[in-house]
Amino acid sequence: MKTGQIQTLKVSRISDFGLYLIDDEGAEVLLPNRFTRLDMKEGDEVEVFVYHDSEDRLVASTEEPLIKVGEVAALKVVDKSIHGAFLEWGLSGKHLFLPNRNQQGSVIAGQKTVVYMYVDDRTGRCVATNKIKPFIYNEDPLTVKVGDEVDVLVAFETPIGFRVVINNRHWAMIYKNQLFRPIRVGDRTKGWVRKITEDMRIDVSLQQQGLAEVETQVVKLEQMLREHGGVLGVNDRSEPQDVARLTGMSKKVFKRALGMLLKQGKVRQTEHGIEVIK
Repeated sequence: MKTGQIQTLKVSRISDFGLYLIDDEGAEVLLPNRFTRLDMKEGDEVEVFVYHDSEDRLVASTEEPLIKVGEVAALKVVDKSIHGAFLEWGLSGKHLFLPNRNQQGSVIAGQKTVVYMYVDDRTGRCVATNKIKPFIYNEDPLTVKVGDEVDVLVAFETPIGFRVVINNRHWAMIYKNQLFRPIRVGDRTKGWVRKITEDMRIDVSLQQQGLAEVETQVVKLEQMLREHGGVLGVNDRSEPQDVARLTGMSKKVFKRALGMLLKQGKVRQTEHGIEVIK
């Protein structure tokens, strides 16, 4: 039975406490009544998350966790004890344990902390750690290439930008001069691989590159115009910082997106910005 993972199990028998589910190797786990439906019966397949409950029993849940084994996430610290911290991970009645030995930096109740989740070899339970560097690495062969869309988790801020984890697998960097909207540690977003160096360093952008990026930003610009009554207070003569603040785009991308809308006859430039042609 795979702890800390979402898996599809088969209903083997029904009890007063819930449904017992079985895996391909014959191991059973209880799906408590609060997660069952009246139409469930023996032989049905159910997608569940398996973990240890507060009484250290292996149980199944149909709730969607905020993190699974082998993943990185920013989770809220709900409580602390002399032994460690307890994190909100999306499962009712159970928190994820972050032992003192696994803590690095400030872990403050009420705030989020970036952690990696693994299964403890001794107890078999899901455990969190702030010390994520040993679990995330850039080795050949990488699982991404230039231009790929990737899942981005902002892990650390540095003087030159943000160190991020992509696809729960690799380290990457987003440089501050490539940012045109605010981000902070703990944010999860989409990004695109813009560069991979010979020593496996990965640069990521939050904007697509080339024509695909411009086409995406054209749609975004049209949506912004609709939301602002057909008028936007920037044009191709505006300062780059004003464009970035108002649109979340670089001046270069904004000008290319605006150029496409001008060519299509959808907007015109005014002294103070752009407006939709009705």
